[in-house]
This record gives sequence, structure tokens and C-alpha cells, in this order.
Amino acid sequence: MTIGFSDFKRGTRIEIDDIPYEILEYEREKKQKRASVIRLKLRDMITSKVIEKTFQSSGNEFKLAEIETLSTQYLYNDEQFYTFMDLETFEQYQLTKEQINKASKYLKENENADLISYKGTIISVNLPISVVLEITETDPGFKGDTAQAASKPATLETGLLIHVPIFINIGEKIKVDTRTGEYMERVQ
Repeated sequence: MTIGFSDFKRGTRIEIDDIPYEILEYEREKKQKRASVIRLKLRDMITSKVIEKTFQSSGNEFKLAEIETLSTQYLYNDEQFYTFMDLETFEQYQLTKEQINKASKYLKENENADLISYKGTIISVNLPISVVLEITETDPGFKGDTAQAASKPATLETGLLIHVPIFINIGEKIKVDTRTGEYMERVQ
């Protein structure tokens, strides 16, 4: 299926030179006495690199990328592969660390995660916006330490190292933003 510039919006997934891209930003510039120009900010769905491309607005059509989202559960990691199970078919998928990229620092066993498939090949893991992880290592907090801006490093159960407020202690669960890797809040 093909679409034109008038069908573009944020999040639309298109194919350019057999590479799937997600549209992050879309801008149309009208030039006096010239055809208008379309500027796209695109994220390569395989490498996650962000690029910008410019097109003449007349006569260009784009193929929609054949993207499928698979609802899975992360099962385990055996140092070579990360294993996921499809929640509908119970089929298992084994992905390398390179395939899941930074998602490995947010994955907990038996947690749900969406796998993104392009033309039948898994290309990435789509994480939720936030995850709840337990603090496994940090300096102790002291009663009364409630300064707003003060923070300290902490290691989470997945090995992720982040900065947390000074009142957070070992064993506490916190919510972490998977887009930025930052502390969001303490979870009771």
C-alpha cells in the first residue's frame, strides 16, 4: 500500500530504499514560484538512527512499511540470546544483544514486551514508557535526607546504573523512564 504526503503524520511507518522508517516530524515548506518541499525527520527502525530527508512535494508516493507488533513475554537470557514467547501462539523468539539494543537494561524475566517485526524478521523490542525495578546497590540514605535536587548513583536489578534521590535505599522499587533512563518515582 502506498501513501502520499497528505497522509503523513507522526508515527507513520514508511519504507525508503527497503529500510523501514518512522516519521518523527513532518514539515511542508511553500516556496514562492517553486514547488513546495517536504522535510521529514525519520527514525530508522532497525538501527534507531535519526535522519532528515527532504522531498519535492509533487509526484512522490511512499510504501507503508510492513511492520507487525508481536505481544510477547520475556522469558530469560542465557548470555548468548534473549528468549521471548509469543503470548498468542506460544512460539519462542531468540534475539541477540545487538537486536534488542538498550532494551536489555530494562527487561525483567516474565515481563511483557512487544517485539517489532519487519517483513517477518524481528528488528527491535518496543518497551513500555516506564518499568518498575528494584535497587540492588546504592549508598545508604539517612532519615531527614529529603533535599529536592540531591542525587546519588544506584544500580538496579537489571544492571542499569542511574541517579536517584538521596532518600532511596537498597531493596526499594522505583519507576524508571525507558526513553531517558531516568528516575521517575518511588513505588510502594
